[in-house]
Amino acid sequence: MRSGGAAEVIDLSSDDDEESLPFPSTSAVTIAPSSPRDVKPYELADVKPLLYPIQPPGCYALVPVKDEEPVPLPLAAEAPRVLPPPRLCRQFWKSGEYVVARRNPDADAPGGRNRLRINPKFLHSNATSHKWAFGAIAELLDNAIDEVNNGATFVRVNKFTNPRDGSPSLLVQDDGGGMDPDALRCCMSFGFSDKQSDAFIGQYGNGFKTSTMRLGADVIVFTQNQKNWTPTRSIGLLSYTFLMETGCDDVLVPTVDYQYDLTTASYTQLLRHNQKLFSSNLAILSKWSPFASEAELLKQFDDIGEHGTKIIVFNLWFNDDGDMELDFNSDKKDILITGAQKKVKTNKHEKLVTQDYIANRLRYSLRAYASILYLRVPDSFRIILRGQDVEPHNVVNDLLYRECVLYKPQIAGLPELSIVTTIGFVKGAPDTDVQGFNVYHKNRLITPFWKVASNSYGKGRGVVGILDASFIKPTHDKQDFEKSVLYQRLENRLKEMTYEYWGLHCHRLGYDNKSLPKASRALYRAKQTGAGTSPASVPHQLLTADVPTSSCAQSSMGQKRNFDALGVISNINNHQTKHRDVIQRKRFHEYKTLTLENDKLRDECLQYEESEKQLVEKEQKLRYQIAKETKKYEELLEELKLLDVKLET
Repeated sequence: MRSGGAAEVIDLSSDDDEESLPFPSTSAVTIAPSSPRDVKPYELADVKPLLYPIQPPGCYALVPVKDEEPVPLPLAAEAPRVLPPPRLCRQFWKSGEYVVARRNPDADAPGGRNRLRINPKFLHSNATSHKWAFGAIAELLDNAIDEVNNGATFVRVNKFTNPRDGSPSLLVQDDGGGMDPDALRCCMSFGFSDKQSDAFIGQYGNGFKTSTMRLGADVIVFTQNQKNWTPTRSIGLLSYTFLMETGCDDVLVPTVDYQYDLTTASYTQLLRHNQKLFSSNLAILSKWSPFASEAELLKQFDDIGEHGTKIIVFNLWFNDDGDMELDFNSDKKDILITGAQKKVKTNKHEKLVTQDYIANRLRYSLRAYASILYLRVPDSFRIILRGQDVEPHNVVNDLLYRECVLYKPQIAGLPELSIVTTIGFVKGAPDTDVQGFNVYHKNRLITPFWKVASNSYGKGRGVVGILDASFIKPTHDKQDFEKSVLYQRLENRLKEMTYEYWGLHCHRLGYDNKSLPKASRALYRAKQTGAGTSPASVPHQLLTADVPTSSCAQSSMGQKRNFDALGVISNINNHQTKHRDVIQRKRFHEYKTLTLENDKLRDECLQYEESEKQLVEKEQKLRYQIAKETKKYEELLEELKLLDVKLET
């Protein structure tokens, strides 16, 4: 900002053309030059968003930019209140208190209240939808994954050191298509999203604001784009610190843009309105961002390349204990949540195995969480965490005695869907005390290890499943599903599925399944003892526990469940013995698994046959073209021989 007598105008994220309005846009705030008269009543330093009416009531005009200093309007109604300088609390859950230094005069004018305003406090309240810091980081990863459609090949998550004070910040960078000036302003605004296709994870236009404001008080975005073959660079700052320290009563988002000039082979300032507005925004960026000059800001584009986006979240939040919420120091190849890693010192093998499994590590390790965040990561895409690639972890590979269970949700007005759930015992069970379902939506993990069944008498212990439930909608923070009727049906079905699988296979882990005949139970106990696993690795209480078959396993599987879809069992008579019931259910599961696998192989075979057919047709076309060109070549050669060519000397 200039130190002269002229006032400056701050631009908002909505960068509409002010000249088209009958009066100056309310998205602009006139910054009066600092003076003792201004500082004393409010004790505010730096930027003071003060407006002065210069026309009679009813005109609602703001102060125009002049060379002379505007004269403040005397406050005759009441003496000015002396407010303490607002200071931002660094603890996220306590930083919602916000003091407005002074309301804009036009807000109290007739008709002024009809204008929609966004109080900066909304940035904090909107971010409270994220209860978990990793859930906020996942939102930024989703945006990078969506950029695969624009050629993105990586997303980099790393620590960034703030050059002003040396404090750690969070860096998230991708090489996607980047954003042009208009797209950046939509990104910084609320509710704007052009991701309407099923190919994208995001769709609400709110994830960037909630996630960044949940991680830190401030975020600066650098983005480079080559839309319409016109390279542009844009910088935007969303700063809760700036808004609170200056007492703004509206959300101001300073942005600057640059455009590539072919004549000079360099980037020049792109003035969307005028030079004063650009200089004002640049001054705010230099004051409140980690970079103190335009040269330092532009230097951040050096490692972006021809296109991409770099996000730096700084002034990271602290937890209630006063420690920074994100821990960059405990593991140089990972980002941890401070205080969440609570390992219990024990010599028991059971607890050690459970603590080291990914179901528990993902709660405090970003590397563990990111490894299962996506069901399938494109082969050409890399998630790089602190300089090292995140290796995808497929939980299906951790399962023993796997089975595929077909579930057909009934959705009115939509074609019939078939959801395949892979279920099994996790490796190390029953020592690994883990159970639940990893439920994905559009390839994105929503609920990790969702525990749908009670663990009474050890029933369901170690049973883990994986499915993609894109037929129900997740909440806006993508950490849970909306509690709809379809959600309740899915929960009930997964609970039944857990008990069904448990009733069929729990004896393989050493449980004394009393639903089996005595001879079979004795045989399995003998096998466990012969293998040397009974006393050592299987707790005594598990071997002797009374695990009766649940009503779901008996009634739902035998009677309520409809097997007509696969044509195996239409109904099980009530008078059948438990032994025969178990055998039939086992055969059904085996048949169902083989049928699904057979269908999968058949589809692959059809694809290969279609590819072969296309290749044969292509080969025939090429052979025909070669024969045609060969014939033409021979004709031209014969014609050449018939010509009487004389060489001149």
